[in-house]
Amino acid sequence: TEGRISAIESLFGASLTGIAYSLFAGQPLTILGSTGPVLVFEKILFKFCRDYHLSYLSLRTSIGLWTSFLCIVLVATDASSLVCYITRFTEEAFAALICIIFIYEALEKLFHLGEIYAFNMHNNLDELTSYSCVCVEPPHPGNETLKVWEERNVTARDIPWGNLTVSECKSFHGTFVGSACSHHGPYIPDVLFWCVILFFTTFFLSSFLKQFKTKRYFPTKVRSTISDFAVFLTIVIMVVIDYLVGVPSPKLHVPEKFEPTDANRGWIISPLGENPWWTLLIAAIPALLCTILIFMDQQITAVIINRKEHKLKKGAGYHLDLLMVGVMLGVCSVMGLPWFVAATVLSISHVNSLKVESECSAPGEQPKFLGIREQRVTGLMIFILMGLSVFMTSVLKFIPMPVLYGVFLYMGVSSLKGIQFFDRIKLFGMPAKHQPDLIYLRYVPLWKVHIFTVIQLTCLVLLWVIKASAAAVVFPMMVLALVFVRKLMDLCFTKRELSWLDDLMPESKKKKEDDKKKKEKEEAERMLHAGEDTVHLPFEGGSLLQIPVKALKYSPEKPVSVKINIEDEPTKKYMDAETSL
Repeated sequence: TEGRISAIESLFGASLTGIAYSLFAGQPLTILGSTGPVLVFEKILFKFCRDYHLSYLSLRTSIGLWTSFLCIVLVATDASSLVCYITRFTEEAFAALICIIFIYEALEKLFHLGEIYAFNMHNNLDELTSYSCVCVEPPHPGNETLKVWEERNVTARDIPWGNLTVSECKSFHGTFVGSACSHHGPYIPDVLFWCVILFFTTFFLSSFLKQFKTKRYFPTKVRSTISDFAVFLTIVIMVVIDYLVGVPSPKLHVPEKFEPTDANRGWIISPLGENPWWTLLIAAIPALLCTILIFMDQQITAVIINRKEHKLKKGAGYHLDLLMVGVMLGVCSVMGLPWFVAATVLSISHVNSLKVESECSAPGEQPKFLGIREQRVTGLMIFILMGLSVFMTSVLKFIPMPVLYGVFLYMGVSSLKGIQFFDRIKLFGMPAKHQPDLIYLRYVPLWKVHIFTVIQLTCLVLLWVIKASAAAVVFPMMVLALVFVRKLMDLCFTKRELSWLDDLMPESKKKKEDDKKKKEKEEAERMLHAGEDTVHLPFEGGSLLQIPVKALKYSPEKPVSVKINIEDEPTKKYMDAETSL
């Protein structure tokens, strides 16, 4: 946004919204953040305002207020009940899109550094002594350049072009000339390569420390602590290394005082500003698209958090969650702060960190999952500390930007794990004998699994193409269209096949239940075929009744009841006995 919304606004907005959500939301286990789809919408809106010369912050405020109102309307009309239509198909396509956005944006930022810190790819080592780069007067100054000179009350003759620094030459719109110059200024030999090292080292070190829990070194408590704080430790290590090496890598730009990054704006933004009056009404159209995006993003994450296997004791609170998100979205819009909604990756990590497991008493015994510590303290403390970091700007300015880009790459790649969609993509190039024992492969033909995957992949590609094209404004509608595409798949697949391919129940649980059913079936069959195809029923007194298996109609899924009439010889009385198989 060219400095209109930056780090200080993000920290302050996250703290303000997160504290309110942690205190009053129905499901405080959900963690709010700036998600990929919302950032895509912000990017589209900023580009639109720049192309049509509109005030970005003012139009954004209008859209935010309309979106807040529409979210409250959705709460009042019980729209959250529609979450029952959000299945694994929609959830995984949406989650995959978020992961790809994180990965793409991280790599794009790294390539952008290559344009800023360009290096000479055609060096002649024998002529290095003759290389030079000087600033000269632009041969054909444009209107923007003339305006800058006029504002500074100088002319081209008054400017000492040969004695200007790089930043001064750029501020006067000078031109760089020489064999050691690129389009944007002098070649910079070391910065880009150092940025690449920081970027990939951050990614690999974060991945290594996250898996440190499974290593053999140090006590369990130490390994768990290192694994839980993997990203934080990585950032600290990389900041120290960057400081010791001394290469001038680009750093995180944060103001030293608690004030907006852009000096031309305040903490309260007018919905109209410099825009025409009709933008207040027209803003309702993009607000409708934004509302769909906020609703889908919030509720998909909430559905994941409120899954049955998490064994939550308290209610879901879909309506109250959406109400808090809508109200705080309006507050953030007026204050010119980023919009925050439930972040899928952060919320899942939060829930995993609060799992309660049984203590293992016997060697080799696996701990049993007992539930989740349902409370508001952890979320509240996260956002309080995030707010206090606003006053630590003197420390934050030492963080290199490539390190943050590496964290984004790690977040995108690590979130791909556990998504069944990517497991099914791997099956395309995998021979049958090497395929893993996936539960859906037991009951669904492989070719139908491939068709399901191709449909999901096509939807994901369409989402990405629309996001990157001129039609990006309809991106939220395409996210909603995933639900309708899933509904149409009922025509191509049977309900039984869809129950295995598109069930929200986790893979491991389904596999355990299936193995349990198979074991029970095998035991029942073994009992029926024991003893020369007869069933032995013991009675009191040691007598044994033998029934031929052929005389029984047996189903492994239904119990069989057998009624027997017994004559007691001493008393000449008859008794009826009944047993189940």
